[in-house]
Amino acid sequence: MEFRQHRFHSLDAYSAIAIFVWKDEPLAGSALDIDTATEGMLSRLIEARELSCDPLAVTTLLSPVGVTASVVLVVGLGLRSDYAAGFAARAAGTAAKSLAGKQRRVVAFYLDSLDVADSVAAVIVGVVGQGIYQNKRSLTPFETACFHTDDLAAIEKGKILGESQNVVRKLVNMPASDLYPESFALQAVELGKASGFEVEVWDEQRLEQERCGAFLAVGRASAHPPRLVIMKYMGGHSDEKPLGLVGKGVTFDSGGLSIKTSEGMMAMKCDMAGAATVLGTMRAIAKLKLPINVIGFAGMAENMIAGNSFRMGDVLTARSGKTIEVHNTDAEGRLVLADTLDVAVDHGVGKIIDLATLTGACLVALGTDIAGLMTNDEELAADVKAAAAACGEYVWELPMHDYFADQIKSSVADIKNMGDSRWGGSITAGKFLEEFVRETPWVHLDVAGPSFSDKPKAWIDGGASGCMVRTLVEYAG
Repeated sequence: MEFRQHRFHSLDAYSAIAIFVWKDEPLAGSALDIDTATEGMLSRLIEARELSCDPLAVTTLLSPVGVTASVVLVVGLGLRSDYAAGFAARAAGTAAKSLAGKQRRVVAFYLDSLDVADSVAAVIVGVVGQGIYQNKRSLTPFETACFHTDDLAAIEKGKILGESQNVVRKLVNMPASDLYPESFALQAVELGKASGFEVEVWDEQRLEQERCGAFLAVGRASAHPPRLVIMKYMGGHSDEKPLGLVGKGVTFDSGGLSIKTSEGMMAMKCDMAGAATVLGTMRAIAKLKLPINVIGFAGMAENMIAGNSFRMGDVLTARSGKTIEVHNTDAEGRLVLADTLDVAVDHGVGKIIDLATLTGACLVALGTDIAGLMTNDEELAADVKAAAAACGEYVWELPMHDYFADQIKSSVADIKNMGDSRWGGSITAGKFLEEFVRETPWVHLDVAGPSFSDKPKAWIDGGASGCMVRTLVEYAG
């Protein structure tokens, strides 16, 4: 899809036009231009309540008199007083997804009512569907998308953010037959070359040398050996400690010997969404040339079943030297992250944000649209929450009381990889991870809910969402 910026307000060169209107306000800007060109059609339809200005309401006008475009799409914004961060992205995504139902040559988006960068990103995300293996896809990218605004920098930023989110979505939507630790690492290397960050890959021999016993245990039953992908972007001062971004990358999770049901396994190709988010964020930060030092760490493994699978009751020795009693082989992501976090600390990062589709308990607690946040540093947590709020992405902090740590104490090892019961499962997982960050300020984001959706939304297709890329870029920037 080609992108163009237009300063003028010609209505004559497009296959389709998208405009956005406020509720209970006089038409202005591009909406007024369309209303004038159509001799008051919008005004009459609004007055007759045939055109709704409610939030995300879509009205399609076909070949209106006075406009050469065959389609004018009108998206409602609701009341200006109710307008919240992130809504611009949803509105623009809704318009793009509505228009992407068929092939269109040139589509114009008039963004005078919206945040430009958010809107451009959402258009790019909104026209890409999850059916990457379908001969006939339900959503078709436009040949050219035109954005009417004077803010060229915002267009470029939005383009980078949208494309970076789509990198995440493509990776998460890929089946495990095509995406496994080695192939993810190869894609990271290529993306690093194209985007401007360095990539180092640790294979299973290097992981052995580094004593990553917890990480290796998870991946040893797979035909695809584990990989640790380390991505470096140094855009800040040489004396500044880098930000560490850590992602769980279990490319398929069978549950191991604690085997999942068939239904429970169906979406487990998405268990590497945290690692994909780190990779997409590294791309965006490098492309935007942000003045910051960042190191990304993606712990990649496949949790499968074979004669050499790790077992309940096994005691693993993590890279940090801590011993871990295995109580459930389906609590594998925290084992991968235990060693990955330790590597991040040894790289001298000043702060760590990790992302993982870690627990089903987080969906029970917070639903499918909110990420759980856990931390050992309230100042860092406040900054991450503020970044998420600015982007319209949802996080909710969960308590990290010490008695949750008591639940992961083991009678035969230092700790165990499960709490005493199912209650507070997201928090006991967070307390497990906290054991491996030492004194480094740290935030853990459990993205099990918002990273993947079985159903489409008005502004995005079902499947991977690419969530948290914009939040992490906002925090880093």
